[in-house]
Amino acid sequence: MTEMSTAVIPAVRRSWVDRLMALATEVRAGEGAAALLLALNVFLLLGSYYLLKTVREALILSESGAEVKSYASAGQALLLLFVIPAYGALASRMNRIKLITWTSLFFAGNLVLFYLAGQAGIREGVVFYLWLGIYNNFVIAQFWAFANDIYTEDQGKRLFPVIGIGSSLGAWLGAEAAKYSIGIFGPYPTMLVVAVVLVLCVLMTRVSNNWAVSGSAAQQRSAAKPLSSDGGFELIFHDRYLLLIATLVLLLNIVNSTGEFLLGKLVTAEAIKHVGAGAALAAARGKYIGQFYGEFFGAVNLLGLLMQVFLASRVLKYLGVRGALFILPIIAFGAYGLLLVYPALAVVRMVKILENSTDYSIQSTTKQALFLLTSREAKYKAKTAIDTFVVRMGDMLQAALVFTGTKFALGLQSFAAVTMVMTVLWLTVAGLIFKEHLALEARQRKIHGPSV
Repeated sequence: MTEMSTAVIPAVRRSWVDRLMALATEVRAGEGAAALLLALNVFLLLGSYYLLKTVREALILSESGAEVKSYASAGQALLLLFVIPAYGALASRMNRIKLITWTSLFFAGNLVLFYLAGQAGIREGVVFYLWLGIYNNFVIAQFWAFANDIYTEDQGKRLFPVIGIGSSLGAWLGAEAAKYSIGIFGPYPTMLVVAVVLVLCVLMTRVSNNWAVSGSAAQQRSAAKPLSSDGGFELIFHDRYLLLIATLVLLLNIVNSTGEFLLGKLVTAEAIKHVGAGAALAAARGKYIGQFYGEFFGAVNLLGLLMQVFLASRVLKYLGVRGALFILPIIAFGAYGLLLVYPALAVVRMVKILENSTDYSIQSTTKQALFLLTSREAKYKAKTAIDTFVVRMGDMLQAALVFTGTKFALGLQSFAAVTMVMTVLWLTVAGLIFKEHLALEARQRKIHGPSV
């Protein structure tokens, strides 16, 4: 389906960077420096996102509450119906480095505008929530599309886990930093910091691109040309493998978002209990909620980092991409089963820490590796559509679930039971992807040989 790229850096003697990174996964001669730069890039992207994510929670929960937060997620899916085709048209007119550069600078400019609006006293919690859901999925999808574009399947399975360490470490340290910064400075100055970080990430991506094209004639051709005119949605609906990935991501997000709703509901109640209700106390509630989520995200990402360092590469090595698909849904099924018995804040917090840390480490690395065998158009356009619109569509369906459940006064245990049903469907789709990936890999090896 795709022209397979070669190594980012030509084979040479193993450097000290190669040997250092080999502690986490198999790194061959000449691969370490490029993988390290990509790890640093995604470290900054995830670290800065978690600063914004904590800002997001403080703004929307203090201004509107957990129900509005769930409903706002649905608005992201509606916006993406227009954003995805526009992004696809842009990708058909630009090469990959121009595409990444201009979209990143666009988002950096947005953050400056949010800062100015916040300083002017405008209530922007819902708008910022809508924007951040689109922003995060776009920049992360672009990063992993680029990584998929410059690595072969063999390289990706070996190096994605170590690149993912940067992702997990950035998320953990970003959450830790947010825990303190939001209590001291408040949310708005953080937005300017992230805008600067985005510019730095663009510069690092350009260096990575230069390294890739300098080591491969195939990469020179790939880097120079825009993608075909096929749109992201069109690619998904005409490819069973991509459609199954989209379905898996949809179910995963419904399950995860429902858990986030349960946590947000309990945290908001706890904030009212400790601080009090009323509009005059919104700022104090926001600070309480922000500090809770800072600690929560810190715990999630510390555990996720440990999983990424010690488990992710070994899971892919011994279970493969296909086998790794089943780990998170099995954990989720057991976790929400526990909530049927103990529906308390401490239990929900523990469940979400385990679920999210696995999602951000093993599951995230596995999901990225699913695209190694796809076309370049699928890597950029279909992957972006899946990681943005499909994720947000999951939020939209989850919002409908919350609306219906709230209307009929469902309790936490009832929501947990519904989530378990969705997890069974998730496991079924993982089994179908297992078969499709096996067949696709066999076809690729027949075309390109065992080296892919």
